[in-house]
Amino acid sequence: MHKTAATPLSLMYAVLIVYASLYPFADWRDQGIAPWTFLSAPFPRYWTAFDVWTNVIGYLPFGALLTLSAMRSGKIKHAVALAVACACLLSLFMETIQGFLPARVASREDWLLNSAGAVSGALTALALEKMGIVNHWSRIRSRWFLRQSRGGLVLLAMWPVSLLFPPPIPFSSGQVFERLEAEIAQQLMDTPFLEWLPVRDVELQPLAPGAEMMCIMLGLLIPCLLGFTFIRTLTRRLLFVPLLLTVGVATTALSAALSWGPNHMFAWLDTPCQIALISVLVLALLLAFVPARVSAALILLALGVYLSLLNQAPESPYFAQTLQSWEQGNFIRFNGLAQWFGWLWPYATLGYVLSTLWRREPQI
Repeated sequence: MHKTAATPLSLMYAVLIVYASLYPFADWRDQGIAPWTFLSAPFPRYWTAFDVWTNVIGYLPFGALLTLSAMRSGKIKHAVALAVACACLLSLFMETIQGFLPARVASREDWLLNSAGAVSGALTALALEKMGIVNHWSRIRSRWFLRQSRGGLVLLAMWPVSLLFPPPIPFSSGQVFERLEAEIAQQLMDTPFLEWLPVRDVELQPLAPGAEMMCIMLGLLIPCLLGFTFIRTLTRRLLFVPLLLTVGVATTALSAALSWGPNHMFAWLDTPCQIALISVLVLALLLAFVPARVSAALILLALGVYLSLLNQAPESPYFAQTLQSWEQGNFIRFNGLAQWFGWLWPYATLGYVLSTLWRREPQI
């Protein structure tokens, strides 16, 4: 029996909803009104299509994941009711808490749209179950993947999300050093502990073209090796490599289109990036022949080199300017949904791979 990946995915999605709902977590205060007043507030004068579809779509996957988790846990009869109730209560709680955040506006309409999205997701999951698609996926998973594959599948599902927030280098998630350093310095400001913070003698320098190409290659190779740790047969590994690279290219193109417009969706795909893609395709197909535990060991080596190189580079001013469209305006709702994945995905992969190397039970 395989443990369902829907459960950790639904928990992760709930955390992301909380983050997106309460961002920017600043200026908490009692505004002198009851936090549930929004339930009886008049209908808003101004409403955009963006507000409607984002509130619906934002909760649709959550309702589907909760329903799938409940069904795979044996609660088929009450799966939809449980999923919708949990999603509606979470949305209601988030809107109520927003009454203490001046930067956010609690809205009855947001709650109703969130609930409608959760209902749509739950009914979609139920329909997939009735049509046998969920059971069909379970059979495919048993043929394709080892028994202890839930964590790896969750990480692979999150990899495209980590690429959606525009990275400074294509396919390069995990650049946290400069922002972490600045955040620690800000938190220690006006305290004696600021003197304990190590100070760099020189500013971070942009990566050389060869080092940048290496980051692109390793950023693509690591998820390929991750798949090799739990995909059963060589044939399926060979099919997995071009599929993964296609998803990575499509997600990066979507990110570029959201950042700079559809006309520039492939502006990042220059000659060095094309060479890196072809090189990774050939190298990954060759590495598909190595055993799973060797793939895990190679991931640790690749992550060490990759994170070391990436975090020696500064965030370019041009890159910082492109983030304004994400960190302000409409994309503020999705800032936490993608940015945190872009920062933390390699480190979560590191923890998962270490756990697989320490695991002693057979995976069959």
